[in-house]
Amino acid sequence: MPITRPLPWEKSYPPGVAWDAPLDIGTLPALLARAVGRFGDKPAFEYRERKSSYAEFGRRVDAFAAGLMRLGIAKGDRVALYLPNCPAQPIALFAVARIGAIAVNLSPLDAERELAHKLRDSGARTLIATNIGQMAGVALKIKAAGHVDRVILADDSVWGPSPATGPMPHEGFLRFDEVAAATAPGAWPEVLPDDVVLLQYTGGTTGLPKGAILSHANLTAAVEIGKAWSTPQTTLQPGEGRVICVLPLFHMFAITACLTRGLDNGSEILLRLRFDVEQTLRDIAEKKATTFSGVPTMWIAIANHPGVESVDFSSLKGAHSGGAPVPIEIENRIKAITGLQLGGGWGMTETSPAGANIPANRPDLRGSIGLPLPGILMDVVALDDPRRLLPPGEIGEIRIKGPNVTRGYWNRPEETAAAFIDGYLLTGDIGYMDADGFFFLTDRKKDMIISGGFNVYPRMIEEAMYEHPAVEEVVVIGVADLYRGQAAKAFVKLKAGAAPFSLEALRDFLADKLGRHELPSALEFRDALPKTAVGKLSKKELVAEEAARAASRPEPVST
Repeated sequence: MPITRPLPWEKSYPPGVAWDAPLDIGTLPALLARAVGRFGDKPAFEYRERKSSYAEFGRRVDAFAAGLMRLGIAKGDRVALYLPNCPAQPIALFAVARIGAIAVNLSPLDAERELAHKLRDSGARTLIATNIGQMAGVALKIKAAGHVDRVILADDSVWGPSPATGPMPHEGFLRFDEVAAATAPGAWPEVLPDDVVLLQYTGGTTGLPKGAILSHANLTAAVEIGKAWSTPQTTLQPGEGRVICVLPLFHMFAITACLTRGLDNGSEILLRLRFDVEQTLRDIAEKKATTFSGVPTMWIAIANHPGVESVDFSSLKGAHSGGAPVPIEIENRIKAITGLQLGGGWGMTETSPAGANIPANRPDLRGSIGLPLPGILMDVVALDDPRRLLPPGEIGEIRIKGPNVTRGYWNRPEETAAAFIDGYLLTGDIGYMDADGFFFLTDRKKDMIISGGFNVYPRMIEEAMYEHPAVEEVVVIGVADLYRGQAAKAFVKLKAGAAPFSLEALRDFLADKLGRHELPSALEFRDALPKTAVGKLSKKELVAEEAARAASRPEPVST
């Protein structure tokens, strides 16, 4: 269908932002080559006080890419990255992209069964990991179980001593640096914008996580969309930025907000293994970071940190939050101590994750996810008919379309077909658009829980809990959590004669089945659980009970 201009939100765009701004969509290798050419000697990364330039990063990527080719990894092959925020992660990601292969991001928080599922589903037979924490042992255990053919381990101690780095195993793996000792091939594989570069696993309440198919075009479109939106609203010039990267690089928020946009803009990326509030404040006050993107739990920690009022925030030009709503009192507190309004918006793994954003000139907006970004179309359709468009103010399901949006789910043709209507992705989010083009969320069609910025899927928790010998029936829902935004609560009906157990005992039982972020934070036993008319376990009664219970509690005192 032809696009009718102006779109409802164009009149609300900040000065200088154009919905039809040209987008230079290409490939990740081309993005990196351009960055190396423009910013060669400038620092690209700082990790444990050691800096590496754009030119050095480019050489490391090419060397590791050549090593992967020497191992026989070819265009279209899937390569799993089981890596936290360490230099091996961006090197491996761009090296895989360099040869036209497909990266499969695995979370260090995943339990072994989740890792095994993603490896089986993606078909990845090569696993790249590191000796940080217990990850080397887990990687070799996965190989011993036959889930991959080879493990490539990066020794993180080469970047300096750290208590998080463990010893390298004695055998059963290839060394990252030895793989990277290869010479460049005579010709690199041809990589095209429409080639798949990433399988980013997401999920839902029905079944196991599924891999969103993301192309080079999707990822570079997200960079260009972000540039078209932010450039007119910032005074920072290319090469001036210093970006704090504590968001996990196995997550789409970090891939776009920190890595690809950071490199494209010539920023120095302050790569941090994990979030530490004191380290982050030092990065701002002493290392003069210009941009920090975090999830609400991080901003809560900063807002409540003793002595934060005396920290020098003068270098910070951009402060952004994503993954879940930020409490208003935290927004107000951050503005009081930094002078900056927290930026916010909305996106999905499937959208790389560009979607909507709140303009910098509209700090008055509370509850809105903002305006669709340049190049993106969004609308609202009826819940009973996803082809029937709704006018402003009416609540329905939000749809999205754009060059950043996935083409579908890996090996899931039926789910892909169900997710798209007339070229638009059905987001599963319920909301409305007002007369000025601002979008608002009112509910989630899915039962997904967003806890500390991570997606948590009740179905996976329930399936793991059913393995407990005392559990007859279980329902898991999301409940409000002042720190994480949401957390999982389990309602359990015990088997006849079974004794109740504590929350701590349940979490111990689930420790090898679920990631730490998925473990329930509350547990309640019931003689019976609510059911629908056809006998299915029902969540809505429990959700209503928890909402009523929360409403009856006195408001917490803001600190």
